[in-house]
Amino acid sequence: MATVATLLNVVGGRGVEGERTFTKVSPVDGSLVAQVHEASGETVDAAVRAARDALSGPWGRLRTVDRAALLRRVARTVEERAEEFVAAEVADTGKPLELARRLDVARAVANFDHAADFVYGTERQESYSTETGDGRRALNYAYRKPMGVVAVIVPWNLPLLLLTWKVAPALAAGNTVVVKPSELTPSSATLLAEAMAEAGVPDGVVNVVHGFGPGSTGEYLTSHPGIDAITFTGESATGSAIMTAAAPNLTPVSFELGGKNAALVFTDTDLGRAVRGTARSVFTNAGQVCLCTERVYVQRPIFDEFVAGLTDEALALVPGRPDDPRTGIGPLISREHRAKVRSYCELAIKEGATVHAGAEPILFGNELDQGAFFPPTIWTGLGRDAVTVTDEVFGPVCHVAPFDTEEEAVALANGSEYGLAATVWTGDVDRAHRVAPALDVGLAWVNSWWLRDLRSPFGGNGRSGLGREGGRAAADFYSHPTNVCIEIGPR
Repeated sequence: MATVATLLNVVGGRGVEGERTFTKVSPVDGSLVAQVHEASGETVDAAVRAARDALSGPWGRLRTVDRAALLRRVARTVEERAEEFVAAEVADTGKPLELARRLDVARAVANFDHAADFVYGTERQESYSTETGDGRRALNYAYRKPMGVVAVIVPWNLPLLLLTWKVAPALAAGNTVVVKPSELTPSSATLLAEAMAEAGVPDGVVNVVHGFGPGSTGEYLTSHPGIDAITFTGESATGSAIMTAAAPNLTPVSFELGGKNAALVFTDTDLGRAVRGTARSVFTNAGQVCLCTERVYVQRPIFDEFVAGLTDEALALVPGRPDDPRTGIGPLISREHRAKVRSYCELAIKEGATVHAGAEPILFGNELDQGAFFPPTIWTGLGRDAVTVTDEVFGPVCHVAPFDTEEEAVALANGSEYGLAATVWTGDVDRAHRVAPALDVGLAWVNSWWLRDLRSPFGGNGRSGLGREGGRAAADFYSHPTNVCIEIGPR
């Protein structure tokens, strides 16, 4: 029988119990994974105070070069404990072991290494020599300082990857953090706090509080007057709720929210490559990635062939246990989320969709039936205003529709309230440079998907977010400038 973990809150370097606990169950077979201690308002307040105290302690006095070295030690510690992090991610999410290794844990290491390399950029000084009309001269320079205590709120789909994507640059800029992981994925955040302490990060720099959203930990944290900035990745509706909670304190926010991402497939593309790439962008992590493709638009002459090829790719993905090397797709995060995805499938059929693959929950005839598996699903035949074409489903599903002209393709892709990402599949370099910039998204790929340079700005438009993360954009959010103006007197 698997060991059931007890997960405490981490405040000022020590474990703190909650007045209440909640259970975390496996999406693979429904077994109990952990008993989690929910943070009360008092615990959240203590975590914010611990983070504030750390700012004025050794952490606040740490030199930039030493902070960078410490971030690299964190990266090496995560590397050394990689299999523990893989186990934590898999226990919470049910994703295949290999996916957790090469994506979640590898990116966590890269996030800390990148932050260590980029830390000097957070303190870059901009200087200007000024001469006014009346002959006065001055030297202006901007000195960057950390925001202070940052609330880091991360979702359940890529819990370790997105946690480190936020924590690493926040620490690089000199901040301290209070982390709230999703109640559905509490394990890796708790383990990361332990690993960071092992690497030498001072007590109070990283605090972890477990719980839910409204009326619980999330609301206590986002409305707390001691929070200096909030970074959040998750659903658009949750982002709106956080903005409401943060408004009385005028707390700055950075949001990466939902997506209803489009892929445009032109006749001049390498069809096999486009099919394989689209299958990856639709079904990776069971479609539970904000960057996944849910709307696919294919130029009419190759439409039928593309749908047939994508269907073959979907049917070839074998669901199963995370440790089974044959497993090509894991479960959804919970049975509740599976019910939501299934309801969209039922609605798609009512709206007139033709189903080419999937649509019904998978039955194994064993304990996996207590999990949250759902098959790769492909629809065609819906209009552009169908609910399943406009709403984010966040599962292994997509709708494929034909188009005739380049202008029509761009209009279809832009016909959404979301504007996170898109992919263009074409062999025409001129078309690539015309179409990609015309898409109203934060990130447009050409003949690829989820190819990231961590220095580049990342985020979305419309209901897909507010602000940008990555590289200089992250440095700008996690720090603020003080401009110093010194008059240069006459000789």
